[in-house]
Amino acid sequence: MLASEVIQRIKDYCGGIGFDTGVPIDEATTRDKILYGDPDQECTGIVTCLWANADVIERARELGANLIIAHEALFWNHGDHQDFIAETKTYLAKKQLLDEWGGVVWRCHDYIHSRVPIDTDGAMVDGIFYGLAWKLGWLDYRIGDVAMGLDFKIPAIKGIDLARELVKKLGLNGTRLIGDSQAVVSRVHVPMHIMGVAPDDNRETVYADEQDVDCLMTMEFVDFTTSEFVRDAGMLDQGKCAITIGHFNLEEPGMEYMPTWIPAALGCDEIQASFVPMGDTYQYIVAD
Repeated sequence: MLASEVIQRIKDYCGGIGFDTGVPIDEATTRDKILYGDPDQECTGIVTCLWANADVIERARELGANLIIAHEALFWNHGDHQDFIAETKTYLAKKQLLDEWGGVVWRCHDYIHSRVPIDTDGAMVDGIFYGLAWKLGWLDYRIGDVAMGLDFKIPAIKGIDLARELVKKLGLNGTRLIGDSQAVVSRVHVPMHIMGVAPDDNRETVYADEQDVDCLMTMEFVDFTTSEFVRDAGMLDQGKCAITIGHFNLEEPGMEYMPTWIPAALGCDEIQASFVPMGDTYQYIVAD
């Protein structure tokens, strides 16, 4: 099976309705492009990852896999525009590594978020956030819009203990916690990107208040807007905290889970699919 055929079968297996538009994914504008390589080559193996960094590419070569399916961009910008980075030393070194490997990199972002038939009885769910719930052992704790998978009711636990649990389960180097570390939390929400955009951040702040969210488990989380709300809420004995996992770290389990359903998407199990972790984005330096 050609790499291009693998890609098309995975697309066909997904729901195909844009998570952010509500309309069918447009092939002209989708993020899900061939980012590198010739897709018209026989697929010798698949590697799934959150981000195809240099270590992931090296590992794909070691595994004999010539198709990397990554959730995020390859060249460090939304859309993988290469014109303004083409002369940077890091771009040239990564391009050389890719050329030596000789495989294909395809971004699977919009399609996996468009829902995949992998829940109980083949129900359609967001493939990324389903993977997160699976990795944490929280599939039975999902509430609200289960297909999206951003809300949970977990057994009561102190915020600091939940943070430690997340570090262990997700294989992180550490994490940061904002608010009341001793708050007993059970209502957990994963907000989208809290990046200082007032309408978006205000919506998450109001949601956390109205839904009695105890703990925000965050991707991007700027040092104002919702984070200030959480910190004040903790100081005012309202029992709230936020645990800052990071975008890549939080979404990676979805790509870890992907190889379990690729055979169903392909209609065969002849092509080996393996997950390769990118490693924790962050290192933590603490005072002695």
